[in-house]
Amino acid sequence: MALLLDVLLLLGLWANTISGGQPASTNRPGDFNYELPATKYETRDDYEAGPAGLLFHMVHLFLYVVQPRDFPIDSIREILKQKSEPSIDYQKVAYYEMGIIICAVLGLLFVILMPVVGFFFCMCRCCNKCGGKMHQRQKKSGRCQRKCFAVSLLVMCFLISIGIFCGFVANIHVQTWMNNTQKLATSNFKDLRTLLNETPKQIHYILAQYNTTRDQAFSDLDRIHTLLGAGILEKLKPEVVPVLNDVKAMATAIIRTHESLENMENSLQSLSNGSSQLNNSLTNVKDNIQNSLNDNDCSSARDQETCNRVRASLSQLEINPELGQLPSVDQQLSRVNEILKTDLDKLATQGSRSLEDIPNTIKNQTTEVVADVKAVLNSIGHNIDSVSQQIPIQSTLSSFEDYLNDTEYYFYYYTSIVEKNDSFWWLSSLIICFLLSLIVLFFYLGLLCGICGYDRHATPTTRGCVSNMGGIFLMTGVGLSFLFCWILMFIVTLTFVIGANMEKLVCEPYANKKLFQVLDTPYLLNQDWKYFLSGMMFSSSDIELTFEQVYSDCKNDKGVYTALQLQHIFNIDDHLNIQQHTGNIMREFENLNLRLDSITLLDDAGRRNLQEFAESGVDKLAYDTYLAQADKSPVKTNLLGFASILEAEANRLSSGSLRQSLKTEAQTIRTIYQHQVLPMEQSLSTLQQSVQILQHTTSGLPTKVAKILYNLDSAQNFVTNNTSSIIVKETKQFVTTIIGYFEHYLQWVKFAISEKMATCKPMATALDSAVKVFLCGYTVDPLNLFWFGIGKATVFLLPALILAVKLAKYYRQMQSEDIYDNVETVPMKNMENGNNGYHKDHLYGVHNPVMQAGYDFDSWS
Repeated sequence: MALLLDVLLLLGLWANTISGGQPASTNRPGDFNYELPATKYETRDDYEAGPAGLLFHMVHLFLYVVQPRDFPIDSIREILKQKSEPSIDYQKVAYYEMGIIICAVLGLLFVILMPVVGFFFCMCRCCNKCGGKMHQRQKKSGRCQRKCFAVSLLVMCFLISIGIFCGFVANIHVQTWMNNTQKLATSNFKDLRTLLNETPKQIHYILAQYNTTRDQAFSDLDRIHTLLGAGILEKLKPEVVPVLNDVKAMATAIIRTHESLENMENSLQSLSNGSSQLNNSLTNVKDNIQNSLNDNDCSSARDQETCNRVRASLSQLEINPELGQLPSVDQQLSRVNEILKTDLDKLATQGSRSLEDIPNTIKNQTTEVVADVKAVLNSIGHNIDSVSQQIPIQSTLSSFEDYLNDTEYYFYYYTSIVEKNDSFWWLSSLIICFLLSLIVLFFYLGLLCGICGYDRHATPTTRGCVSNMGGIFLMTGVGLSFLFCWILMFIVTLTFVIGANMEKLVCEPYANKKLFQVLDTPYLLNQDWKYFLSGMMFSSSDIELTFEQVYSDCKNDKGVYTALQLQHIFNIDDHLNIQQHTGNIMREFENLNLRLDSITLLDDAGRRNLQEFAESGVDKLAYDTYLAQADKSPVKTNLLGFASILEAEANRLSSGSLRQSLKTEAQTIRTIYQHQVLPMEQSLSTLQQSVQILQHTTSGLPTKVAKILYNLDSAQNFVTNNTSSIIVKETKQFVTTIIGYFEHYLQWVKFAISEKMATCKPMATALDSAVKVFLCGYTVDPLNLFWFGIGKATVFLLPALILAVKLAKYYRQMQSEDIYDNVETVPMKNMENGNNGYHKDHLYGVHNPVMQAGYDFDSWS
């Protein structure tokens, strides 16, 4: 109970002193993941009774059967409210306590009647009644009765043994509670100290997180040219960059056109000169061959046919006359040369550079604003630091720690006293259990000796000593039962009334929180306060602060600020006004007036350059004519093939000057091919490639240029008309990002202080340890198990002693017995002999033991 008192006083001290809280671990969405260092506590918030929990549960079920009614909240409230007026509605109390009262009355009747019955039973036997006479009548059902009595007594002894076992378990459980209580208290005190020691660290962590947030904001402000400028640039690029790329591509096309026109002009000049030279060379060859064929060497009939074939083939040695007549591109080349005097690519690059200079422009224009915003952010840090100093936590930690030290000292002081006296409780319980064990032991020994020593052939007067000893053990157990069972029942009744009421009025209501509902009754604990906790903590008792709510919040690991509603003492919302702080930052950014000089994507010179290129006429060249001539050969025939045929024809001629002359001309034709035809073919190839490039480059040139100029005008209009709105939008987004850091941080600070700061779970755990574990688990449950087991054993002693008295008659050695003339004669026939069927042996000169037998305690027959 000392620990329970400590916890209640602890709640009161926290209520008077703590107005802030300790930051706790939390994860909130955003740019930062604030995570407080986790606080580890030793005390477990659950309690397990171990294997004895099954026995405790069995007792709880029994109590539910005895007392099934719900906790009488209204009746308890009325009783507590009438503490100054002793008028109590006993009828309601009796109705609720009906089951317990009935059981207690039955126990008291047992306590009263058992000694009376034992006294009269003793007197009865002393008067040679109630089985006191050492004589046993023999019956046919005697054997069956003996077995039934023995089995029934054995069952009763087993049930009594179970009750004794429960008593021993309860006693052992109570014996170990002291060590467990000390460990439990030590861990609770340690957790409470951990709660105190972690508070400064968590406050420091909250302030450190502001430094992290501020550093991130400073980093963004230092990179405003990259973040804000790049944002503006990214909005302009989709409209501007494609147009500038098209302009640069057209500049490249102009260069390629110039190169192709130059190559084309060179090729045409080469073809014109080459055609003239080739025509002259072929004419000379034809003339030489013609002169050789006119020689007398062709006069023979055999050579004449060959000469005619050669003469007829000379017509093939003709050039392609159209190659030298292809039109020149000198005029178009001159125009392109004039166009190239303006560097269109450089003009487009200047337009791109004007966009890329936006970040530097932003940086130069925001220097003063950035410095002012940083000053505001530093002032917010000082404000948060001052708020943390205003929360009266650290100023009260030292006094609270002194109180906690005193509480711990008194707890261990009184615990040591209880520990010294604990042996009396343990010894008393042990004596009770051993006393019951002794009675049952006599019953077990009586059954063992009686069963093992019983001889069915022996008569009642001739029974053995072992069987007789069994009967004596049974009667000894009966005597001890009469002497002590009423004392045991008195102890059982007393502990039952205490334990059952503690379970039903304290433990169960605490578990289902109905006990807190009683404590939360308005004007109950203090007639001037509507709510006791709010009246104790605040100036107004109308604030709905209940024990149940505080306990539930602490159990759910919430902070003291929320659990005790400390906003009524120190309102975080007033001191950490997010709108006020962010408003200060916003006002500084309102001074940000960004201006970008006019951005010209392409000046008039570049536009004229594009228009002149479109009007240069390169797209109107007769590309098909050039390509058609480029596919033709400079000569109508294949000179190498002609030379080979001519040489073959020469070989058919007779040896002579004609033959040698034709071979010489064939070699000359080959030389012409190598030195004149091949260069012309190369020029034709170059011409073809240049024409193809020009045709591809200038295809739809006016349309392309018109489209570029149109897109250029659109992009220029977009930049001129939308740059201001883009700057405003991107500036707002940048400011929102900066403010978002601190909004997120301030919201987390409020969340940490109000929800997680100084989590009061150790306080709820300490209360659970005091009530649920110490009071109910270590005290009430073992007490209830003790009276349940001992009461069960005591109740079963009543049928056990009756059975033991009955059974002892079958085990003890009698002093007289029934004697029949004929063992097969029924006892009723012996009635004729008088004396109720048995002889008076002294009339026949036989020693009669009945006449000499004294009376002794024996069983009822």
